[in-house]
Amino acid sequence: MVTTVDPATGETLAEHPAWSDAQVDAALDRAAAVQPAWAARASADRSAVLHRAAALLRAGAEELALLVTREMGKPLAEARAEVDKCATGCDWYAAHAPALLADEPVDTPADRSWVGYEPVGVVLAVMPWNFPLWQVFRFAAPALMAGNAALLKHAPNTTGCALAVARVLAEAGAPEGLFTALVVAEPQVPTVTARLVADPRVGAVTLTGSERAGRAVGAAAGGAIKKSVLELGGSDPFVVLADADLPRVAALATRARYLNAGQSCISPKRFVVDTSVVEEFTGLLLAEVAALVVGDPTAPGTDVGPMARPDLRAAVHRQVEASVAAGARLLAGGRVLPGPGWFYAPTVLAGVRPGMPAYDEETFGPVAAVIEADGDDDAVRIANDTRFGLGASVWTADAARGVAVARRIRSGAVFVNAVVASDVRMPFGGTGASGYGRELAAAGIREFVNVRSWWVQDAPAGRAPTSE
Repeated sequence: MVTTVDPATGETLAEHPAWSDAQVDAALDRAAAVQPAWAARASADRSAVLHRAAALLRAGAEELALLVTREMGKPLAEARAEVDKCATGCDWYAAHAPALLADEPVDTPADRSWVGYEPVGVVLAVMPWNFPLWQVFRFAAPALMAGNAALLKHAPNTTGCALAVARVLAEAGAPEGLFTALVVAEPQVPTVTARLVADPRVGAVTLTGSERAGRAVGAAAGGAIKKSVLELGGSDPFVVLADADLPRVAALATRARYLNAGQSCISPKRFVVDTSVVEEFTGLLLAEVAALVVGDPTAPGTDVGPMARPDLRAAVHRQVEASVAAGARLLAGGRVLPGPGWFYAPTVLAGVRPGMPAYDEETFGPVAAVIEADGDDDAVRIANDTRFGLGASVWTADAARGVAVARRIRSGAVFVNAVVASDVRMPFGGTGASGYGRELAAAGIREFVNVRSWWVQDAPAGRAPTSE
């Protein structure tokens, strides 16, 4: 049985019977059987399904947002924004995928030659709980538009969201079996995932999750010699240069760090601040954090809800305690909040240095680590002093200076004077321990296709073609 629990109260929401191996195999059988006909349909037909899915998402936004909030705890306003983002993503791929996947003529000595983009078959997705709708649609929309079928292994604590996505796509007109949400009990996840990855009908696998899960899935995909896309953790630097607009930057820093209770791969984790302004910035940050409203995620005005699971809260608390024991200064928070649910006080640490978990590790919760930098060169050094490389932001009054600094920082995305975010129009992914491959935009849809070169020589009139 797979049980979902409200992280704001600790109360059970639903119990879902876990699938047997036979049920999982039957889902793969159906996906593999229906995929060729789906791929053969006109791209306009597939676009129509995605447009209808977008309309259904918007029509059911309140119900879906409440489901997200109930299952993983983000404030309802953030959940509504997530639903809308999913609809936007479906519409974008429905509108642009036909052109992105159109045959591309190439000038060669052949009579005709072109590059084609063809589906790989069934795409297996292993997705996390922190953005339980968006993470799914940002793989599913391009994968389905490319003519693939899809199997989703979602996080158990957001099983209701997984089944809701499947219902939306089915109601939008996706053929039965084209997209299936598998309900897998936690102890069986590694073996079920490995077995599916090894199956020749699965053409590609995509995972968003931890480094540990990424290593396992990446190794399995490598062993089966098939493509994988991994979007893993991040410890994004938020670089504040000496000339930055500190009040504005501190307000944006707070919103970015404590969104979704800090449970976002691209949330800034390390605030790398020039020594000349670190005291002022920290004071402004503390004032912003003190104003955050922590509480019921369904209540209007709540800024920070609970963390999604008790083990996640315990892990973040251990990181904070270990960092303080190693010399970090606890300026705010640093405690488990009393009462039901899995709430953690928004936390600010200063004096963070190498060797502390808040410096070396991903802190996947409401914890901001302030790190002093002695000028631009030192800021770049600190920003790059991590095994991760997902996102980065640079804040300055001089955009050209910001770009120059940002060019020296390793990351999959960099934002100058803006908060890092995913956008369907831009490729998304990381480098280093943050993974490989890209989601979204043209790069994202082309991860799930076979790029095939075509070379066609017309036979001369009256003669058969030869292989010579």
